[in-house]
Amino acid sequence: MSHLQVFDESDGTAPLLDTSDGEAIAAELATIGVRFERWPTRPLPDAAAILDVYAPEIERLKAEAGYQSVDVVALAPDHPDRAMLRGKFLSEHTHGEDEVRFFVAGEGLFTLHEGGRVFNMLCTSGDLISVPAGMKHWFDMGPAPRFTAIRLFVNPDGWVARFTGDTIADRFPRHEPASQEQMPA
Repeated sequence: MSHLQVFDESDGTAPLLDTSDGEAIAAELATIGVRFERWPTRPLPDAAAILDVYAPEIERLKAEAGYQSVDVVALAPDHPDRAMLRGKFLSEHTHGEDEVRFFVAGEGLFTLHEGGRVFNMLCTSGDLISVPAGMKHWFDMGPAPRFTAIRLFVNPDGWVARFTGDTIADRFPRHEPASQEQMPA
């Protein structure tokens, strides 16, 4: 289930806000310019059909924000490079363009650092998040990653991480994934 915790940037132990209410999450994230939506999930005939199944929502986002390309990324707990891939985005960084993800299945923790606060946003199946270009953040897929996500880009080259060098990510909770029995495939 989607879950948002908001902390003061000086204290990663006592959340100022803790909610799983979708409307409250969207309203809170909107205050820092982050788009959050919950899309209805749909049965998939096969993995190759993901972009076709969600084509209406993808086309809406393209028309609204000018995204030019779309792809699907999937990671499973048995991926041989899972530790390297997890570690790649655990430190605070920014991107030159929006980071847009729709979680078709599984989950991942986006942590956003803005305005003296830290927003721990657990995205799960059916969640769309759009982190604006230039916003400091980090992403944790957990030690046994399991997710499938649609990604939208204006230009995939603009998505290269620019690390800030700040160690703030080490002071906030990491992703504690649900047990694998509870996770959708």
